[in-house]
Parts: sequence; C-alpha cells; structure tokens
Amino acid sequence: MTDFIRNITQNPKDNILAGITVSLAMIPEVVAFAFVIQIDPLIALSGAFMVGLITAVFGGRPGLISGAAGAVALIFEDMISEGHSKGLLFDIPIENMGYFYLLAAVVLMGIIQVSAGVLKLGKFVRLIPHPVMMGFVNGLAIAIFIAQVKMFSHKELSLADNGVMQYLNIPMEGTELYMMLGLVALTMGIIWLLPKVTTKIPAALTAILITTGIVIFGGLDVSTVGSYIIEGGGDGLKGELPTPNKDLWQNLPINLGTLKFILPYAFLAASVGLIESLMTMNLVDDLTDTRGDGNRECIAQGAGNIFSGLFGGAGGCGMIGQTVVNINAKGRSRLSGITMALTLLTFILFTDEYIEQVPVAALVGVMFVMVIETFAWSSFRIIRKIPVADAVVLIIVSAVTVIVDLAIAVFVGIIISALVFAWENATKIRARKRVKDDGTKIYEIWGPLFFGSVSGFIEKFDIKNDPERIEIDFVESRVSDHSAIEAISNIVSKYEQVGKSVKLKHLSEECKILLMKGDKKFQKLIIQGIDDPRYHLAANPEKFTKGLYSK
Repeated sequence: MTDFIRNITQNPKDNILAGITVSLAMIPEVVAFAFVIQIDPLIALSGAFMVGLITAVFGGRPGLISGAAGAVALIFEDMISEGHSKGLLFDIPIENMGYFYLLAAVVLMGIIQVSAGVLKLGKFVRLIPHPVMMGFVNGLAIAIFIAQVKMFSHKELSLADNGVMQYLNIPMEGTELYMMLGLVALTMGIIWLLPKVTTKIPAALTAILITTGIVIFGGLDVSTVGSYIIEGGGDGLKGELPTPNKDLWQNLPINLGTLKFILPYAFLAASVGLIESLMTMNLVDDLTDTRGDGNRECIAQGAGNIFSGLFGGAGGCGMIGQTVVNINAKGRSRLSGITMALTLLTFILFTDEYIEQVPVAALVGVMFVMVIETFAWSSFRIIRKIPVADAVVLIIVSAVTVIVDLAIAVFVGIIISALVFAWENATKIRARKRVKDDGTKIYEIWGPLFFGSVSGFIEKFDIKNDPERIEIDFVESRVSDHSAIEAISNIVSKYEQVGKSVKLKHLSEECKILLMKGDKKFQKLIIQGIDDPRYHLAANPEKFTKGLYSK
C-alpha cells in the first residue's frame, strides 16, 4: 500500500494531464472496433474503463495503458456472429445472443490470463528476440497508421449483393478533405512546437483543445466524435455506470456445449492480449529505463477482463499506441492510467455532449505523432548491418502484424529465430582428434551438443577404424538436453558392440546422473575430475530419467 501511494503521488500534475489526453485518444479506436464486431460502442468503452482501471491499480507496469483493444476485439467478431444463430439453434428466444457469448468468453479469457500469471508464464516474454520486438513495434505502428487513414472517410449503410446491410467507407473529398488535413497538420504542429516553448503543459492535450476550439468557434463542418459514433450506428457517448450483468447467467446456456464454443476464442484472445500487453510492457521498460513485473501484469489483465465480462463490458489488453501517448505526455505512474479510466467514465456519464464535439482530426493528429515516434526508424539504418536472418525476422514480423495478427506475427518471429539459432549452433560442433602414447585415441569435443548438433556429433567418430581404447573429452562442449545424452549413450554402445572400450571425461554432474541411472556401466566409463563443469541441463534429471533407455 505504501508503494502504491508513493507511486501515485509522483508528479501528479503531469500524470493527471497525460491520463486525460490518453482518454481522448482512446475513444475513436475503441468505438471503431466496436463497430467492426457489431457491438454497442458503450460496451467497448465500459470494457476500456474497467480493464484500464484494474490494470492501472494492480498491474505490473506503471504507465502502461490498457483498454478494449482492437487486437482482442477482432478475435470475437466471428464468435458474436455465430453466437446470434446459436440462440435460435438452442430455441432460446433471446435477441443479441452473441453478446452474452462475448461476455462469457471475456470472463473465461480473464481466467486463463490469471492462470498464466499464477503459473509465472509472464517471464517467457524474455525469450522474445530483439528483431521480433522491432518488427512488432514497426508492424503495430503501420497498423495504427492505416487505422487512422480510414478516419478520412464516412461510414454509409448499404445493401450488399447477398442482401445483408453493411457499412461502406466513403472517402472524404474537396473542402471537407482539405479541412481535415489542415486540422491534422495543425494538431501535429502544435505537438511538435509547443515543447520548444514550454514543457509545463502537455502538448497533445493542448493541441486537442486548440483544434477543438477552432472547430467550435469557427463553425467548421467537420467530422467529430459524436458524428463518427452516429455514422457507425451508435446513439452517442451517453451511458450509465457499469453494473453486474444479471442477464448473462439467466440467458446463457451453462453447459459443455457453450464451453466448447467459447473456449477456442477465449484462449486465442487471452494469448493475443497477454502478448500485446507484455510486449508493450517491454517497450515501456526501454523507454523509461525501468523494469515491470510480467507475471503481475498477467494477473491484473486477467482480473480486468473477468470484471469487464461480469459487468457487461468487452475484453481488453495493453494498448501500445495509447501507452506511447501516455509516456510522451510524461505519464509514468499508476495515476495516469487511473486518471484515464476515470476520465473515460466521466465522459460517458456527465460530459458526453462536450466530448462529442471534439473533431476527429485532432485525435488523428495525436495518433499520427504517436506512430512517427513509435516506429523504429533505426531499423532502416541497421538492417544492412545485422545478420540476414535477423533482418528477415524483422521484416516478416512487421508484415504479419499488419496483414494477419499480432500474436501470429510474434509466434512466427520466435519460431524462425529459434530455428536459425538451432541451425547455427548445430554447425559449431567440432572434434579435435589425437592419439596418446599408449595408443588411446582422444576425441576432444568442441561446441554445444544438443538435438540440433547430434547428427554432426555422431559423424565425427570412425568406429570401424578406431583403436581398441577411446576417450571422449567434453572439455570445450556443453551437453544440453536429452538428445545429447542419448547420442552419447548410442556412441558408447556402438563402440562396445565391436569390442572397443570408451571413457568419458569432463561431463557435468547432471550428465553423469542421467547416464548412470540409464545404465550402471557408465559408473566405470566416466572419468571423475575436480575440473568437471558445473552447468545444468535443460530439464530436471529426476524427471528426465523416468523411462529413459527403457528400450
């Protein structure tokens, strides 16, 4: 409690103003994705409030902003659509059945995320290579830029060829387009120039207020937050305080069929949410030279989604764009995230008519600046200097993030990086051969011995032509896994089959344990030494030997 109070009392003015700025910048994105998955914008905004508040208070990364993110929302699009039809399938006379499946999936998503935190899976974010991180940042910046470009259009309800009503984006033209571009440029200009004059007031919030004032007092006919919501089929920002959704348990069929239906979506959403949140946490760590707690963040994200689902809100996760806006506005403590959430609630309950007058151009300008500052421009400079494999990973992750999905992009990047790492290390296995005066042939093994280098290791030995006595010295090698232990055992067995003796030297204690438990003969074959290495294998020897050499 003391740490919490100390944190929120650090630089309160900057953190409060940063939180207000972020809440304004969050509205268009949250509303836009609510329209994409065809839910009421207030459901998404309620989710942004609850997830944002809980993660700000209990999360593992002060300064990280969470809300109803598009990356999570898009996962539920098909589920909601199919959920509507399932209401008819189970003969349940309830409209908007997909919404209740959404709430149940969000709760289950939260439970999965809390479980990940309790199991301390958040630490695995450290396994993400730097090229994947750069590709993630670049891809997300491009995706956010594309989303902002779509704001230069109007939504128009139209009848599709299949007879279904759908929204079409009609590009702005003429004077309206020029005014939009001018206001965006004005907003960006203020954000860049104001810090050169004074840093006492946040540039982004000042730019939004000035641009809004020009639009209101100048009587300019431009797209605003209110008109944007109405164009998408909403009624405006006016809403009520979120309360527990009693209809969820009354209308949703609680059975195994429902679990099977929502589980795949919930698991994927939980994975995407945690990946984006933990990657955003890493970015904030780099920007602020501090370190967050990944496991604590997992639990907070999960708790936020559980409460959001129970209170009728959509799912959410860490939002990199709004987080960068917060950091750039000097929002560093939990107070900025708390302020964002409470300000968002204030907009919904009391000041909706004022916020609806904010021009979309002002918010687009803020997000454009964020995109420019988020994109890792250094990647263009270093791409010819880093290894080709890393450059390929960076480009692939960026492209997949934009084209497909953030989670898939990160998984693809990690898999490619792991395969490249394994291949490069597999080629480093070497064997220096020499013969002692007594005729014993020595194989001095160099390089890592693991699943990828086992084949190369076995090829080093000339079993047929070697002398009667063999000594394998692992002085410059590291035996890393089960495959390596199996390879050593197989080599020894092949030499023994032709009547030759083998001695093993410079093995770690865990290697000795595994070999001896697999076959007692290794007690005589292993040469004990005070200079034996002390590294550990990639698994617990007790678990490893269970069933080992059972053949």
